[in-house]
Amino acid sequence: MNDSAADDYPQKHKLSQKLDLKTKLAYGAGDLGPAITANISIFFLLIFFTNVAGIPAGLAGSVLLIGKIWDAVNDPFVGVLTDKTQSRRWGRRLPWMFYGAIPFGIFFFLQWIVPQFSSNQSSNVWALFWYYVAIGVVSQVFYTVVNLPYTALTPELTQDYDERTSLNSFRFAFSIGGSILSLLLAQVVFSQIVNEQQQYIVLAAICTVISIISLYWCVFGVRDRVLAFEAQRIQVEESASIPFFAQLKIVFTNIPFLFVIGIYLFSWLGVQITASIIPFFVIYCMSLKTADVPTVMIAVQGTALLMLFVWTAVSKRVGKKLVYFLGMSLWIIAAAGLFFLQPGQIVLMYVMAIMAGVGVSTAYLVPWSMIPDVIELDELQTGQRREGIFYGFMVLLQKFGLAFGLFLVGNALQASGFQETVAGQSPPPIQPESALLAIRIAVGPLPTICLILGLVLTYFYPITREMHAEIMLKLEARRQQRDNL
Repeated sequence: MNDSAADDYPQKHKLSQKLDLKTKLAYGAGDLGPAITANISIFFLLIFFTNVAGIPAGLAGSVLLIGKIWDAVNDPFVGVLTDKTQSRRWGRRLPWMFYGAIPFGIFFFLQWIVPQFSSNQSSNVWALFWYYVAIGVVSQVFYTVVNLPYTALTPELTQDYDERTSLNSFRFAFSIGGSILSLLLAQVVFSQIVNEQQQYIVLAAICTVISIISLYWCVFGVRDRVLAFEAQRIQVEESASIPFFAQLKIVFTNIPFLFVIGIYLFSWLGVQITASIIPFFVIYCMSLKTADVPTVMIAVQGTALLMLFVWTAVSKRVGKKLVYFLGMSLWIIAAAGLFFLQPGQIVLMYVMAIMAGVGVSTAYLVPWSMIPDVIELDELQTGQRREGIFYGFMVLLQKFGLAFGLFLVGNALQASGFQETVAGQSPPPIQPESALLAIRIAVGPLPTICLILGLVLTYFYPITREMHAEIMLKLEARRQQRDNL
């Protein structure tokens, strides 16, 4: 589309590096929907497969991993397509969010249906497996369609180093707030509805509606700011388009970006492994009920939400790297404590959950605050702004972390002799000691290894506040030189 709706934006909307509260709130709302749906999937999808649909743990863990084979191609291509989208009325990113919001909600909901394909249990299990693979693949495509363009909006809304950290704090306030909201909804739904399958259907329906509404709030709330940036970008961008595989080569020769994706991958693996195993840990290792699971997770996510703004303020004084080190250190201590917890030590369990939440907030905040700095370095080197492809790989890693975490946990449980629940079975079967040990390893040592590897990469991450200021000065000098020609 080549309409002229944005032609007057540079004059009407002089871009300030500071953002008003309305824009920050609207931007944050864009992560509410994906966060709610992702959080429900992270915490409940594996246990839903094993305890409601009756799928063996190893097979259940493989469902999302298969979907990620397609995502390995899907995410970077969607990122490149958003970079190439031409719409002065909506910008490059917003059309994807606008048209993808409703299909995104519908296919998320379909993941929580348990169709009956056969009266034979073995045949029905395999039919369910392929049903969830198909729905999961399509669902993840639409997750990419709405979430990847959304994440790529950050450097388009502001180019200020510290303001981006503030903007991301709003984003993750909504993200973690959405996670907490989904857990509160789960607690209410689980307490009011007895039938497990109906519990998940009602919960999924409510989350679907909230997700769609929040995405449209974001689209219309940031539209003016995005179009102002888009009009200026079109006026100054003059470099020729770079072919896709040449872009991949440039992306993977950007050394700071390699550090960031490594930091994010290990951080997110730690988050996903912990999140997917907590329901099993609470029910089988701590001998609590399913209704207690959301309370424990709220302790983690609530702390993470509160700490976002604390860490944002601290990072302005001491920098992103030190904030990451402080948060991860507390999380590692908490993971060690969880490994040794015994039934009855409920207060200690909540103390460890709160400590873990302090670290989880830095896993959300710091890597995503680093990415815009990497994009500026790429612009300095290539003359192009290519947020889509960088954020495409970040979203790909987020999905890979979720899928690999569930795959790893599911297959570890099956190898340890974990007994899945046959559909309709109550109460759940008693688990062998080998399965309980596997759950403890997954909640403690396994995420700890991921977090330590992330700390090592963070230590060597090269872009400091001073280096970023130098990059921005050079970019500004280049823009002034263009204006003078």
